[in-house]
Amino acid sequence: LNHLSFDPASTESLGLDSPAEDGNGGRNLSLESIPMGLPMSDPSAWATAMNNLGMAPMGMTGQPLLPDFDPALGMMTGIPPINPMMPGLGIVPPPIPPDMPAVKEIIHCKSCTLFPPNPHLPPPATRERPPGCKTVFVGGLPENGTEQIIMEVFEQCGEVIAIRKSKKNFCHIRFAEEFMVDKALYLSGYRIRLGSSTDKKDTGRLHVDFAQARDDLYEWECKQRMLAREERHRRRLAEERFRPPSPPPVVHYSDHECSVFSEAIQTLLTWIERGEVNRRTANNFYSMIQSANSHIRRLVNEKAAHEKEMEEAKEKFKLALSGILVQFEQIVAVYHSASKQKAWDHFTKAQRKNISVWCKQAEEIRNIHNDELMGIRREEEMEMSDEEIEDPSEMKETEESALVSQVEALKEENDSLRWQLDAYRNEVELLKQEQGKASRDEDTTKEQQMKLLQQALQGMQKHLLKVQEEYKKREAELEKVKEDKLKIETLLENLKEQESSTSRVCACSQEKECPVEKTLSNSPVKSEREVLLVGIISTFLHVHPFGASIEYICSYLQRLDSKICTAEVEVLMTRLQNTFRQELSGVGASLEK
Repeated sequence: LNHLSFDPASTESLGLDSPAEDGNGGRNLSLESIPMGLPMSDPSAWATAMNNLGMAPMGMTGQPLLPDFDPALGMMTGIPPINPMMPGLGIVPPPIPPDMPAVKEIIHCKSCTLFPPNPHLPPPATRERPPGCKTVFVGGLPENGTEQIIMEVFEQCGEVIAIRKSKKNFCHIRFAEEFMVDKALYLSGYRIRLGSSTDKKDTGRLHVDFAQARDDLYEWECKQRMLAREERHRRRLAEERFRPPSPPPVVHYSDHECSVFSEAIQTLLTWIERGEVNRRTANNFYSMIQSANSHIRRLVNEKAAHEKEMEEAKEKFKLALSGILVQFEQIVAVYHSASKQKAWDHFTKAQRKNISVWCKQAEEIRNIHNDELMGIRREEEMEMSDEEIEDPSEMKETEESALVSQVEALKEENDSLRWQLDAYRNEVELLKQEQGKASRDEDTTKEQQMKLLQQALQGMQKHLLKVQEEYKKREAELEKVKEDKLKIETLLENLKEQESSTSRVCACSQEKECPVEKTLSNSPVKSEREVLLVGIISTFLHVHPFGASIEYICSYLQRLDSKICTAEVEVLMTRLQNTFRQELSGVGASLEK
């Protein structure tokens, strides 16, 4: 704290009674009605000193500044200790003079405490402030610091829009307004402690500095552009306010305007039509008309200069066109030499086609430019003949100075006739171009028809080839059918022969049926059912070459016929001793057949 201009221990100078503790352990303070004669150069220091002494901060009029002051705790309840940054308390100090060092106080937050730096140390260095800066860089954060703690500390400076925290104990904070950045810079150099912990991870020294952000720069540029637009609009309005009306009206005749007159033909025409000519002003008007006549000579000279420039341009154009034509001739000669047999045979079909197309295009362009050059030469010849015809007439007209008006009339007629001739030439050229286009269109239509016919012929040839292939396939199929028919006939003959042989065998077998039946009556198998069982059992035992129990065999047979029993199967198999062999395995109760 700064050195106070009074002794806080002496209660007499304050006009206070000595504090007496009441029964509840608190202290009662009574304020006398004597006005306070103390200097209040630093209200924050005054309030802080009274707070540290356990007294309620008083205003200049003797009213308590904070009604919820708790003297037992030595500080205001519900709010942190008073510091110059707390808005709305009415004790913010006036602007500090530059020679006087600023006093920083301890700042208490809910989850952390900020301790001021040493007042004798120089202020922390900052970079140059970027235009429109709303973002600050905050370094030296505790390792265990979270975004909630950062928000809790810096939201006292103003509305925080965004916090971008890094893993390396620093962050960037963007505020809503620019003046909030100055408040945040006040916290630079403070030591932060989370809670009451003294661990290294819970402590740090804050370093707050300006940060260069693209969003801030963009907003600042937009604002500057808007201000520039408004300034331009204001300037334009001011200029339009003082601008004369447009178009300016034609002034009335006066001696002064007549002296200022210089080649203003429109003004002269207006004056004459208004009737400004009289005996007094006739001489002035005559001099102005005479100057208009001299202006005609100047216009004629300008026209002659322009005609000369046009002739020079025509000569340049003619020379350039003739050079281009020479190059076209060389290119066409290249195409013609490439289409001769010596080189033509070595190109592919696609290359030959491209060369022929390019040759046609080059010839067409060459012919167009040649016609253009010939037209220019014809025009020059016509102009030369016109000049030869005009020369004698002009010689005669110069001798007769009295017929100047007739000469002008003849010139006008000559110009009109020349323009008509130019128009006819243009029409003839257009007709030629249209005829050339029509002939080209006919050529293109003929080429298209030829291409269509060629495509049709190719399609017919392909169709004929397909038909021939189908005809060959059908012939091969017919030959196969004939061969199959011959095979079938031979098979039928063989079958007929077999039938005749089987009929003979049947006759012999009928004679031998009686002794076969006798032998069947003596066999161990007595019925077809037993024969079927023997066949099934034999196939089952083929699958089990190492033998199987009678129960296993019977379980298989009962799937086919549920009426079969094990005794029947055992009797049948013992009867056929030559077919089946019985083996016993096991002893006593575990005996198996």
